[in-house]
Amino acid sequence: MSQADFVAVAGFVVLFALMALRVPIGVAMGLVGVGGFAAITGMKPALNLLAQSPIRVISDFNLSLIPFFILMGVFATNSGMSRELFRAGHAWLGFLKGGMALSTIAACGGFAAICGSSVATAATMTKVALPEMRRVGYPDGVSSGVIAAGGTLGILIPPSVVLAVYAFITEQDVGKLFIAGILPGILAIVMYMLTVRIAYGRSLPPGERFVWGEAIRSLRDVWAVLILFIAIIGSMYLGIATATEAAAVGSVLTCLIGVLRGRLNVARIMDSLIEALRTSVAIYTILIGAVLFGYFLAITQTPQKITAFLVALDFGAYGTLALILGFFLIMGCILDAMAMIILLVPIVFPVILHLGFDPIWFGVIIVMTVELGLITPPVGMNVFVINTIAREVNLVTIFKGVFPFVMTDIVRLILLIVFPAIVLFLPMTMK
Repeated sequence: MSQADFVAVAGFVVLFALMALRVPIGVAMGLVGVGGFAAITGMKPALNLLAQSPIRVISDFNLSLIPFFILMGVFATNSGMSRELFRAGHAWLGFLKGGMALSTIAACGGFAAICGSSVATAATMTKVALPEMRRVGYPDGVSSGVIAAGGTLGILIPPSVVLAVYAFITEQDVGKLFIAGILPGILAIVMYMLTVRIAYGRSLPPGERFVWGEAIRSLRDVWAVLILFIAIIGSMYLGIATATEAAAVGSVLTCLIGVLRGRLNVARIMDSLIEALRTSVAIYTILIGAVLFGYFLAITQTPQKITAFLVALDFGAYGTLALILGFFLIMGCILDAMAMIILLVPIVFPVILHLGFDPIWFGVIIVMTVELGLITPPVGMNVFVINTIAREVNLVTIFKGVFPFVMTDIVRLILLIVFPAIVLFLPMTMK
């Protein structure tokens, strides 16, 4: 075993040991990155790397879209837009059997389009939809499972912070990635709704009477969401604005809409800014650690060696892809979505390019794969968020309720692998 191979193996052992000790993933990756780089090149080059990498990440113009989208999501949450989406969804879908569950999924999809975070979507919709579903007699397992699954739409439907991070790591066009997520996101909403009817049809309460006047009036309350989505996604699709410019406009528009509607005062704006700052700092810390860890991977040639190993297995392109996705599914049981993207994508991405897969398509596929980790044990971040807000609903109940949606996600993943045009059609038509 060469020195580089020994350092690489030792680095990964130390990394997972630090993570087991609950050291933040960004700090752990940074420590291993600098330490491993120093072991091969010496301490002075490693310290120079430590001095330059944070500046490079913080000053990267393309990454500034992350705090803007986070701020937009916080403004949207504090403006009460999620409740209006739920009411509109119920006004149009409430007449169906299980209409309130369908309304929750529709509201999750709408909120994801202005939020970009699965955890925030799940937390917000738990406060909005769970009491309403309980009021009409939904079992806790069904209602919490619907919310947990609906929350996963937050990292797929644009604007998605996870897709933005993937774009940074793999040097892909973030605008194309956002547009690529639209059709898979719509497919997810439709399949989740079908899952509600198929898996829980017998236990769902009957629908309520449809009232045209109420349905039409409900649309007046969601105009803000439509304007924001069209302004952000439309401007990127038509080539009018870059993703960063669209994010900046979106955050300002969300704030203005909240102020004009009397939902945001000075105190709430300040609270929103502080909350967005905290979240952004946490993500930037992880990204700085990822950059340092990337230099460690480069100096040890780990991605190239893993590529050679997987190709030598001779499983074929799709066999190797299945192996990679299976590994991500397993890791999703112990790592959260952001950690998996930042830690594992730099290692497997060269393999994907070597096999000839489209990097935009793979971005959507891998985000859908890590999204499963949000609703599967033992980590299941969305499940824990719901349990934190609704303490009386135990974790086992939520995991049982979300199980049919896990099966649906696997079917959807297979569909997008078999029919990649679902992902690539809209990006190919961009201006």
